[in-house]
Amino acid sequence: MTLLLPQAPGAEVPEAPAPPPRDRTGAARYLLGCSDAPWIRPSLYALLVLTAVLYIWGLGESGWGNAFYSAAVQAGSESWQAFFYGSSDAANAITVDKTPASLWIMALSVRIFGLSSWSILVPQALLGVATTGLLYATVRRASGPAAGLLAGAVFALTPVAVLMFRFNNPDALLVFLMVAGAYATLRAVESGATKWIVLAGVFVGFAFLAKMLQALLVVPAFGLAYLIGGPPKLGRRIWQLLLALGALVVSAGWYIAIVELVPASARPYIGGSQNNSLLELTLGYNGLGRLNGDETGSVGNAGGNAGGMWGEGGPLRLFESGQGGQISWLLPAALIVLVAGLVITARRSRTDVQRAGLIVWGGWLLVTGLIFSSMQGIFHAYYTVALAPAVGAVVAMGSALLWKHRGNVFAAATLGVAIAVTAWWSYTLLGRSADFLPWLRLPVLVVGLLAAVAVVATYRLAQRLALLVAAVALGATLAGPAAYALQTASEPHTGSIPSAGPSVSGAIGGGPGGGRGGTRGGFPGGGGRTGGGGLPGGGGNAAPPGGTTPGGTAQGGTNGGGRDGGGARGGGMGGLLNAAEVSDEMKALLEQNADQYTWVAAAIGSQSASGYQLATEEPVMAVGGFNGTDPSPTLAQFQQYVADGQIHYFIGGGGFARSGGNGGSSYSSQISEWVAANFTAQTVGNTTVYDLTAPTT
Repeated sequence: MTLLLPQAPGAEVPEAPAPPPRDRTGAARYLLGCSDAPWIRPSLYALLVLTAVLYIWGLGESGWGNAFYSAAVQAGSESWQAFFYGSSDAANAITVDKTPASLWIMALSVRIFGLSSWSILVPQALLGVATTGLLYATVRRASGPAAGLLAGAVFALTPVAVLMFRFNNPDALLVFLMVAGAYATLRAVESGATKWIVLAGVFVGFAFLAKMLQALLVVPAFGLAYLIGGPPKLGRRIWQLLLALGALVVSAGWYIAIVELVPASARPYIGGSQNNSLLELTLGYNGLGRLNGDETGSVGNAGGNAGGMWGEGGPLRLFESGQGGQISWLLPAALIVLVAGLVITARRSRTDVQRAGLIVWGGWLLVTGLIFSSMQGIFHAYYTVALAPAVGAVVAMGSALLWKHRGNVFAAATLGVAIAVTAWWSYTLLGRSADFLPWLRLPVLVVGLLAAVAVVATYRLAQRLALLVAAVALGATLAGPAAYALQTASEPHTGSIPSAGPSVSGAIGGGPGGGRGGTRGGFPGGGGRTGGGGLPGGGGNAAPPGGTTPGGTAQGGTNGGGRDGGGARGGGMGGLLNAAEVSDEMKALLEQNADQYTWVAAAIGSQSASGYQLATEEPVMAVGGFNGTDPSPTLAQFQQYVADGQIHYFIGGGGFARSGGNGGSSYSSQISEWVAANFTAQTVGNTTVYDLTAPTT
């Protein structure tokens, strides 16, 4: 079929490639007739090796990464019950505020290799390498090996991907499983086999167990692609999609059913919920609350569209200072080539695999991007790692299509515009970090613009010269994100709100303390490199006697700090965002007679507790969960634990329990007040601590 677009004078009209023959054995040999080219395998190996080096190099410098999850990993390596539920401590007081699939992989690694930064973080990095390879395989099936390699390279060099695959948040497993779902969907489009579309549902279901409802954002794209492009008749396609939906529900629902059916007395409290319910956590705090900002127990009503602490929502959110350098380098180009690719493939057969691929990845990009842009609740810049595979795939597939049809005026001009826009946007993003490689901005812009012009004229050039132009254009478009990627890999990242790349002036929306030196924090005084910033006056070292205000927010406290942030750089919300630094004196105190107690200590908030637990490898109760606002334990329960001799020490400071946060529980404040009134404070190192076995009365 001839591409019906305006032609350059004298240009030969290229023929659109015929759809490859169906290969129902699943072999990929038909891929554009070049799957056996000698350069393919070495190029793929090089891509994977370089990705592994980028993601693993210097990984141990990040220590525990997000200590909140590292403590849960340590607990899961000690207790199978803690492993299953994702408990914050091995004595199973409370869980983390996510479903625990990502913790399972890290906890198994720690069981095998012992507790260390490497045993926790290397599995995340390897997931990044696997995601790069799987993305290559998925794009290659639709657009050939060159496009697959380009997709893998764009993904691997996306700064936020480098950040999150070198970190221990749930996003690494989430992204891997969503890409696996895309792969299975396109296999289903190729073959029409029920097993593949059902397997896509299984992958998304297990992705739900990594980060809950965010995994479902890809479902519309997967369903639409198969509904349009699947080989069977419409009725069978609908039936297959219903089976896939059932597989998704079973793959995600088995865990929810077990947790909900187990009596509350026989399992830990579900962190992040106010009613000890995983369903509440799924649909509320981690679900609809992220969209409308109504997140009971969070650090405050975000009010995103009103300019709250998470930044303003809107169509340009992903391009703003807080998110732009993380994900948006090639986002404008992706949108341009997506439209062009759909135009080029519009008149192909219904089952065309390339168009199905554009629907899968383009739908993923548009739906996820629109949801992120409109969220009024908690939003962090690192969430955008979920867009990285879609950006890489769309850019690669769309560019490959336009390059193949560059003899056409429309195709060549569109590709040139995409390159020019990318060069300009890279110039803009690099300008937001004026002290970071200032010499790079102008060359990226000039070379990119020249390459854009040259690409339009490549239909007149010899093949080798055309390839040289393509290589120059590729270098210009990837130079900016590659520089950010290398900078991200060269520095440690810790805390709850990490951020990729160098400092960006004026950035907001990363949440409290999300930035470097106060440039990205949502709060005044926004603290350290990786989430140390917090409320004015937060952080510091030794707390005053009593440890907390009546509301429960730490006034100083050892928990305000952490590795590169917190107390060292402007506060840390009393330990909400970073783990406590534990002195040798404090560690020795907690380890003394530790086997006589269920918990060697209790502390307000999971991040505060995590530092002590990781230092001692003994259970530390996280009173109130992550924010200190969960109603676990109640004051009466805590008093009973103390009366039974189950808790040795109470550590002052920590948490965000001031009046229960955004409608959450104030039990942690009540517990702090009761401890301060009935036990004598002592200072160990820089930490205020109470011996709960020695009351004052």
